[in-house]
Amino acid sequence: MISFLSLKEVTALHGGEINAAVARVVNSGWYLQGKENEKFEKDYADYIGTKYAVGCANGLDALIWIFRAYVELGVMQHGDEVIVPANTYIATILAITENGLKPVLVEPRFDTLEIDDESIEERITPKTKAICIVHLYGRCAYTERIGALCEKYHLKLVEDNAQAHGCYAATNNSKLATDSQLSTFNAQLKRTGSIGDAAGHSFYPGKNLGALGDGGAVTTNNKTLADMVRTLANYGSERKYVFGYRGRNSRLDEIQAAVLDVKLKHLDDDNAHRQAIAAYYYDNITNPLLKLPFRLNDAQNVYHIFPVFCERRDELQDYLTENGVQTLIHYPIPPHKQRCYSEWNGMELPITEKIHREELSLPISPVLTMEEAKQVVELLNAWK
Repeated sequence: MISFLSLKEVTALHGGEINAAVARVVNSGWYLQGKENEKFEKDYADYIGTKYAVGCANGLDALIWIFRAYVELGVMQHGDEVIVPANTYIATILAITENGLKPVLVEPRFDTLEIDDESIEERITPKTKAICIVHLYGRCAYTERIGALCEKYHLKLVEDNAQAHGCYAATNNSKLATDSQLSTFNAQLKRTGSIGDAAGHSFYPGKNLGALGDGGAVTTNNKTLADMVRTLANYGSERKYVFGYRGRNSRLDEIQAAVLDVKLKHLDDDNAHRQAIAAYYYDNITNPLLKLPFRLNDAQNVYHIFPVFCERRDELQDYLTENGVQTLIHYPIPPHKQRCYSEWNGMELPITEKIHREELSLPISPVLTMEEAKQVVELLNAWK
């Protein structure tokens, strides 16, 4: 059986270092808000390219605290609008509505799977306060047009970087770089998570940078925002037993911080393996019944997910399962068709719905072997 993702094998890749880190924390007797958090936050901020990183309980909380901080700071207020891709994972939208803000759903492009930057401006109103881009599947969603719109309309740019640890974006990437231009392109790169005003990160175990449980972080260059996020995630307390805000307990524990710091050192190498698998898929999948998304250069895609699209998706998944290949669907039901947002159920968003109807995620991970990838490709090309 070719697993979609074996977390046991992924952990074993760096098992000795991880075990040592966990033992160090256990033996220290200090399990929350200590030196491990301080070190990981510094190392992760340095890696992403921001001044600040604030650990929290999970990726959803990271996004919630960004918008909540903007509300508490008076930058946004209940009823303000946030433009967001319609085909995102539900957490992006939950973070917006959790804070009394209104998501404005914008269709993606089918070839890139990311928000269509040509469809954003017509949705901007006097109530719009932010654009939230989602680096879905590990693909960079930022374009220079989005940056220009934020500047033109004085909007905050919030990144959902839950799936794109280690990904890059050029600050002038209105045209995507080719591989032959990559050396010049790299000199202009910034990592996703450092492009906008603030970014939310998830360290769910299956992510490219995954903990041994839940975890998340906010990155930003804004000290006022970082301080507010830290306060809100600590019961609303700026100093012990003094509560200026109605916050929650949303902290990254010391064991997860220590594990993440170990895995951070290996993240670029792990991503490079994903990129090698993805290159093999792109170069060798030839079945005309399958569509692959536009191929970005490796700097702009860390392949958290490798999606293919097929009008007979469910048949294809059954075929692969029968032949020993595990696949997943990201995601079967779009946000606007979920019961929790029943007020949107009548909306028609054809591109989003096509993506959710046809998407199938192939195995890809730091532990998937090239031989296994070859087997996957042979099965795909043989399917009729």
